[in-house]
Amino acid sequence: MLKLALFFLVVSLIAGLFGFGGISAAAAGIAKILFFIAIILFVVFIVIALMAGQALTR
Repeated sequence: MLKLALFFLVVSLIAGLFGFGGISAAAAGIAKILFFIAIILFVVFIVIALMAGQALTR
């Protein structure tokens, strides 16, 4: 997921460099959404792993 966010960030930067403002803004928006989804999933999986680790030590 972070690879896709990085891809859209690069597309946004290149599109902005060549003057395609609309495409650049759309790609930046998609990159931002994917980045936040990846961060949320990371936090959820960390919490699940911590809870599973506590269940094994009991």
